[in-house]
Amino acid sequence: MSVQPRRLTFAKAVIGTALMAGALSGCAKNKGELVLEDGVGVTALRTACPTVEVAENTGDVTLFTDPSRTDSQAIDMVATITNLRATCNDTVDPVSSEATFDVLARRTDTRGARHVELPYFSIVMRGGTAVVAKRLGTVAIDFADGQDRAAARAKAGAFVDRAAASLPASVREKLSRKRRAGQADAAVDPLSLPEVRKAIASATFEHLVGFQLSPSQLEYNARR
Repeated sequence: MSVQPRRLTFAKAVIGTALMAGALSGCAKNKGELVLEDGVGVTALRTACPTVEVAENTGDVTLFTDPSRTDSQAIDMVATITNLRATCNDTVDPVSSEATFDVLARRTDTRGARHVELPYFSIVMRGGTAVVAKRLGTVAIDFADGQDRAAARAKAGAFVDRAAASLPASVREKLSRKRRAGQADAAVDPLSLPEVRKAIASATFEHLVGFQLSPSQLEYNARR
């Protein structure tokens, strides 16, 4: 499955701790969404598979010829994560998610062959605020003599506990119960109930990937 990365606001916290992410949304009857049907309540069609995304400000990395400079004349190499694809097996416990992606790189000095290794991270977020797992990997870029562009492919795996990604029975009942006109709670959207929103957030996981950046690299990306 090809994934169009949804760019998230990814602050320095992910390198150390946490990140703020978006909430659930949905209007079509596709697997993994919550659908509100007029007059008949909400049908829960969630999946235990995490959403796979590239986080904002970590999808690119820029190397400079002089660490003290960040101007365009000092750019040594730029690499970008693209073509993110996700596969998930939700028939096992824990649920298995794998992200594959391409790294496209461009260098300014094409003299000689060059080997560059770029670190990247793979994290599992729960409820949009808690990092429950983090792994690091390395993707190798090889430039031939005279070549200014090169590419490589990398992958990152993650696991999600099925029980943690499942809604409690009481919440599922609130979401799926049919509501008829005249009932006391007929006009109440169950998704607006604090306990329902909290349960959905707690059971929502994301699998995020990006370059493992230094604070200065992250700052450079943020202000571009």
